[in-house]
Amino acid sequence: MKLGFVSAILPELSLEQLLAFARDERFACLEAMCWPVGKAERKFGGVTHLDVTRLTQGEADDVNALCAKYRVNLSGLGYYPNPLDPDPAVATRCVNHLRKVIVAAQKLGLKNVNTFVGRDWTKSVEDNWPRFLKTWRPLIAFAEDHGIQIGIENCPMRFTRDEWPGGKNLATTPAIWRRMFRDIPSRHFGLNYDPSHFVLQQMDPASPLREFQEKLFHCHAKDVKVHRDRIDDVGIFAHPLEWHQPRIPGYGEMDWGQFLGALRATTYRGPVCIEVEDDTFGQTLEGRKRALQTARNILAPHFP
Repeated sequence: MKLGFVSAILPELSLEQLLAFARDERFACLEAMCWPVGKAERKFGGVTHLDVTRLTQGEADDVNALCAKYRVNLSGLGYYPNPLDPDPAVATRCVNHLRKVIVAAQKLGLKNVNTFVGRDWTKSVEDNWPRFLKTWRPLIAFAEDHGIQIGIENCPMRFTRDEWPGGKNLATTPAIWRRMFRDIPSRHFGLNYDPSHFVLQQMDPASPLREFQEKLFHCHAKDVKVHRDRIDDVGIFAHPLEWHQPRIPGYGEMDWGQFLGALRATTYRGPVCIEVEDDTFGQTLEGRKRALQTARNILAPHFP
């Protein structure tokens, strides 16, 4: 397994600057964000370190030459919209751009594209299912045709009022994953697993690893702090941002030695990319870099 980071936390750096930073800080890889160029759709969204809309094979070759120069690999391309948005125009834009990300990944010689399944947050899982199948069967077939694995992150996306009550991502639990992979049985359809989202849901973050080891395409390393005093005040049904806080690995609830030991006991040998959504290091570029450095220092002993 190789330790890397998610590029979204350093939006002001170019791809070459990111690769130089990764080399200097002893990261082996990074997940490059590929949102459409323009205004961010949400916090940590809208970051474009690789513009896939017109990527030529020559430009892809230039990106690979940069990676070789700095000896840092791309673990995959990341784009995390809501392909099942209840607004058909929004959903169509998401799906069309996701196809461009898949094509770009093939040109780069990569295996992984990471994203969300999406969800109409006003409807139940059952009521979302027909549209999920209609959208994702052709998307996975498209990925198969291009030799790309789609890793679905398990984030609930139900932190704020505009995401309530159902959240904007269906793929949050093993029960849903089993149905998802049964109804779309493809070796190119799997998970970008983030254990912190299980902690948020009061689940054991290592519990799904063995069952879904063949579906683990990519992993994020993020932690979470659950404020029990806030739960005592507002209750578990309050918006989660009222009682939980994203943290870097080592600063939250996770036992990373235990989790990474369980991960190594599976067949997974892919990237583990630190994802920073922790504001406690400050909003400056140096503060965000320091968050990555601190998380690396905590996890590095597990990546000899």
